[in-house]
Amino acid sequence: MAAAGGLPGSRKQAVRGGHAAGTRVEPEPELGGRPGGLEPDVSGVSPQTGTAGLLASCLGLELSRCRAKPPGRACSNPSFLQFQLDFYQVYFLALAADWLQAPYLYKLYQHYHFLEGQIAILYVCGLASTVLFGLVASSLVDWLGRKKSCVLFSLIYSLCCLTKLSQDYFVLLVGRALGGLSTALLFSAFEAWYIHEHVERHDFPAEWIPATFARAAFWNHALAVVAGVAAEAVASWMGLGPVAPFVAAIPLLALAGVLALRNWGENYDRQRAFSRTCAGGLRCLLSDRRVLLLGTIQALFESVIFIFVFLWTPVLDPHGAPLGIVFSSFMAASLLGSSLYRIATSKRYHLQPMHLLSLAVLIVVFSLFMLTFSTSPSQESPVESFIAFLLIELACGLYFPSMSFLRRKVIPETEQAGVLNWFRVPLHLLACLGLLVLHDSDRKTGTRNMFSICSAVMVMALLAVVGLFTVVRHDAELRVPSPTGEPYAPEL
Repeated sequence: MAAAGGLPGSRKQAVRGGHAAGTRVEPEPELGGRPGGLEPDVSGVSPQTGTAGLLASCLGLELSRCRAKPPGRACSNPSFLQFQLDFYQVYFLALAADWLQAPYLYKLYQHYHFLEGQIAILYVCGLASTVLFGLVASSLVDWLGRKKSCVLFSLIYSLCCLTKLSQDYFVLLVGRALGGLSTALLFSAFEAWYIHEHVERHDFPAEWIPATFARAAFWNHALAVVAGVAAEAVASWMGLGPVAPFVAAIPLLALAGVLALRNWGENYDRQRAFSRTCAGGLRCLLSDRRVLLLGTIQALFESVIFIFVFLWTPVLDPHGAPLGIVFSSFMAASLLGSSLYRIATSKRYHLQPMHLLSLAVLIVVFSLFMLTFSTSPSQESPVESFIAFLLIELACGLYFPSMSFLRRKVIPETEQAGVLNWFRVPLHLLACLGLLVLHDSDRKTGTRNMFSICSAVMVMALLAVVGLFTVVRHDAELRVPSPTGEPYAPEL
């Protein structure tokens, strides 16, 4: 790909055992010679100023929303607050450890002198393991126990981080597979444990559950912003290299496991046969056009986001971008999008999630068109690419709560697990296909061509959104309830 700059000709050789020529080569300095930020002579925009501006905007929106919203009954219940705290202590540590690794994953593989195609295969392995383990994660968690599954997550993810210390390609592939299993456990075991404890053990009102996850969603974004800065600090400012964030994540994972063992009780659930879950989900998917269109939108939109996750580092890193700060700015943009969603669906504006979903897809289409020009091999514009990436993250902040709301309304609760399994399969297959196309493409044109392909994919998603809007425009069930109702619980 053009933006990656490629590896020097002397290193373009087959990698045997995961490292060039069997010897460890000292890491080369940052391309562009300045680790301080994007080209300041091109524009006044930089990751640092972008992050600060986005966070200030988020803070202003959240403060205005909190002043306008009276505190709920759940906020004054001491037992509930203590229960929330016990959950947040473990969950936020797990999320922080996950986010801490995100900014430097691609950079680490590049630091080990792998070719771009080899890095793409590593990402494909991670995506494939995520979809495979995701299919059985719910059944595994119900059989093993939610608390044990959360502790298992801490152990497996710690082992995944340790594999990053090796330059052996096979070891890194194993690490990506472990990462896929860890991701499946992170987004199934913790939520399942909380909901069971909330309803069955503590007998709190079910209406309080969305309040917990709405707050978790906000702090999830905030943790991601802080994690980006922390990753930049240990990797760049302290000079410890791109492997440092992965090592720093291990104590957080260990602490999360210890707190879960000490403070959490165990709970299980009746298992439903995997075949019955998938069969019920498929029937629901094929019998309701709304579900089918939602699944199409999710597969197209989120597969493009997976490819964006792979591409942003090789696009910006050759221009001296501080990767941790850039990542923090992305997360701040996503947080701003989530805040805008809450404001837009409030009593004052009362926009509908369907409208905001359409807006999110339009923003991504526009951003991808920007990227097809800003990543042109002969006319690269890192600042324009950075702005386009920020717009994509802003759109994600609008998209995920909108999609989460629509799914809850359209898909019966008993069939949600099966339907989501079917949603994930085309999603990850499309993402893997895109990365494999990059694997076989000319590095000088691969990035631009991939953004062009992603633009076409998002236009298809936009057509699916139009189709869904046509079907549901008179459906009162898909409208936001009265502002005095329950808060939304966005996906994390």
